[in-house]
Amino acid sequence: MERTFAIIKPDAFKAGNAGKILARIYAEDFRVVGLKKLYLSKVEAEGFYAVHAGKPFFDELTTFMSSGPCVVMVLEAEGAIKKWRDLMGATNPTEAAEGTLRREFGTFVGENATHGSDAPETAAFEIGYFFSGLELL
Repeated sequence: MERTFAIIKPDAFKAGNAGKILARIYAEDFRVVGLKKLYLSKVEAEGFYAVHAGKPFFDELTTFMSSGPCVVMVLEAEGAIKKWRDLMGATNPTEAAEGTLRREFGTFVGENATHGSDAPETAAFEIGYFFSGLELL
């Protein structure tokens, strides 16, 4: 079993789609081993996205991610990282395949409903940023 990190972003939460996205996660046979609803501060968002510091979209991204509540999760499944990324779809919702979360719930590349780790190392950092080992069941 592999673990990955996932976020239901503020745009999807604000639109009332968090429950629909969670339902899809369970329907796709992910095991949710950690889940929190939280409101990131700008500093917390900057820490989480530090890998993008200095890029043109960094301020817009961290402002957006601190604009409202989100849901952070640890998902477990065989091949969880790829499986979650496939379910999310392409970063740009207009390029995402039909049936993917970003196609259904995203509005544009900057507000695309979900986030997911892209590699085991990234997943380890992202999970550790939000969850202690005692919180993962």
